[in-house]
Amino acid sequence: MESRSLVPHQSSSFKLPIANLRDVFRLHDVERKLAKLPDREHEGLRTTYERMLERGPERFQVKPSGLPDMAALYEQLPNFTDALDDVKRHVALSQDCRDGLEVTPMLLLGPPGIGKTHFARKLAELLGTGMNLVPMSSMTAGWLLSGASSQWKGAKPGKVFEALVDGQYANPVIVVDEIDKASADAQYDPLGSLYSLLEHDTASAFMDEFAEVAIDASQVIWIMTANDERCIPEPILNRMNVFEIEAPSFDAARLIARNLYRSIRAEHGWGARFDPDPSDDLLDQLAELAPRDMRRALMTGFGNARLDDRTEIAATDLPKAGSAKGKLGFVQ
Repeated sequence: MESRSLVPHQSSSFKLPIANLRDVFRLHDVERKLAKLPDREHEGLRTTYERMLERGPERFQVKPSGLPDMAALYEQLPNFTDALDDVKRHVALSQDCRDGLEVTPMLLLGPPGIGKTHFARKLAELLGTGMNLVPMSSMTAGWLLSGASSQWKGAKPGKVFEALVDGQYANPVIVVDEIDKASADAQYDPLGSLYSLLEHDTASAFMDEFAEVAIDASQVIWIMTANDERCIPEPILNRMNVFEIEAPSFDAARLIARNLYRSIRAEHGWGARFDPDPSDDLLDQLAELAPRDMRRALMTGFGNARLDDRTEIAATDLPKAGSAKGKLGFVQ
C-alpha cells in the first residue's frame, strides 16, 4: 500500500526523525462494503465502516534516524542483550534509506516476571511507535487477533485491526503475551491468524473476520512471550527469532533495581525528598526479587520511609517475604 514522506516533527523530549504516511486500508474497499449493508441491519459493522472512513487510511510509519544510542537500554535490560542486538541490526539496515523498519518477529522465552513485557514497551519507545498488548491467556483468545464474524452476537474486530485502524501507527509493536497459554479450541485455532500475519507478503492483505476489509499489517513489529515453547506449533516457531531470556544474575538484578529506583524517583514530584541513590543493603534485598516485583516493593519502601520522614529507604521498609498477596476476611 502507498507510502508518502512526511516532514518530521521534532521536540526536545520526543523526536520523529523519519516519518512517512502509509495507507493501512483502501477507502474504496470500505465504501463498497458500506454500500452493500442492508438498512437497519449490522449496526456494529456500519459504525465500524463509518469510523474507518472518518479517520481515513493514513497512519504514521516511523523509525529512528540512524542508529539510536541504545546504551541505556542495554544497562536497563542486561538479560536481553541478544534481543537488543537483533533490533540494532534491523535498525542499521533501515538507516540512510527510504525503507521502513522491518524487524523479524521475535519470541522471548523465559520464566514469568523477568521483564519481557517491559522490554517490548521500551522497544516501542526506542522506535517511536505505539505498543499493543494481546494477552493470549484470556478465555476469548481465539478471537483476539483476528476478530469474530459479524454474524455472531457481540462480535467485534480483533486486536490487529484495532491497533492499525484505531491507532496512529502503521508499524506498532504488538505483543502477544503468553502465546503458549492460548487455549486451543476444536472449532477455532487461536493462533491460526499468525500463520499469515507473521509472513511479510501475506500480512499486507490481512483480513479481519469482523470487518472483512483487507488491512496492511506487513509493518507490524511482533513480539511474542512464552514460558514454554513446546506448546507453540512448529510452523509458528519457524517464523520467529527465538531468544531464551534468563533470569538476571545477582549483579545484573542489582543494576536493574538501581535503575528502577532512579526512574521512580525521577518521575514523581515526591522523589526529590529521597536520596539520589539507594543503599547497598536495599539493592541486595531487591536483587532477590523478580524484576516485575521490584517496582511494587520499591513503592512500598518509598511509602514506609516517607511515613517515618526519612530520605533513605531501608531494607526493612520493603514488603516482608510472602506478603505480596494481601488478604481480607474474618479470622476463624
